[in-house]
Amino acid sequence: MPESSSLLFVTNAEGRPVAVQIPFALWKRLEAEAGHLLPDARPGFGKNGRVEEPLKAFDEFLRYWDFRYPYNPAVSCPHCGVSVTDWREGEGRPFRLTNASLGGLLVFRCLKCNTTIRQKHFKDHVAYEFTPPHKRQS
Repeated sequence: MPESSSLLFVTNAEGRPVAVQIPFALWKRLEAEAGHLLPDARPGFGKNGRVEEPLKAFDEFLRYWDFRYPYNPAVSCPHCGVSVTDWREGEGRPFRLTNASLGGLLVFRCLKCNTTIRQKHFKDHVAYEFTPPHKRQS
């Protein structure tokens, strides 16, 4: 599929285009020429080119924590079996926080197998969900 056919046009409620989403591979080809036009074109990217964890959002989540159980920082991957008692500690951490919200959702990515792990924090319990990595088709 040519890259131009994978453009995604985002529209408002009236159906008018308000944004265009392009594949990252295409952006990498355009970035040198167009990047200066968009000073915030890479929000969330650190100096090393990696996506930064949303730690401010996580800190806010903890600051307003008022649930009926203590926060537990343990994360486990049901797909490959990797498990840690605190995802924030240690060298070579196997999990990265990808999303945190005041609504109680914490999302992690397992760096070993690329599984997405979701912790949905409710007032009296936590629900766990995961999405295994997609198998690439040849």
